[in-house]
Amino acid sequence: MWSVVWAAVRSKAPYVTFPVAFVVGLVGYHLEWFLRGDPQPAAEEKSISEQREDRKLQEIAGKDLTKVVSLKDKLEFAPRAVLNRNRPEKS
Repeated sequence: MWSVVWAAVRSKAPYVTFPVAFVVGLVGYHLEWFLRGDPQPAAEEKSISEQREDRKLQEIAGKDLTKVVSLKDKLEFAPRAVLNRNRPEKS
């Protein structure tokens, strides 16, 4: 008799396994929700880009941004090698 039962269970295993797993999962989900209670809202963490922006704002908070060096005062605004690469040397 048992061999007939096991043969029937073996042939119908996918049809038996899915509902059993579904019920076990559903019961486990609701049991866990009941034991833990309502989830507390997580504190929102800032993304890396937001943290970087905040850090940059703090760095420039005390600086006077209206005082900048003019281009006339800068001797070289680009490397000399780039501008003089293809020019013949003046003697």
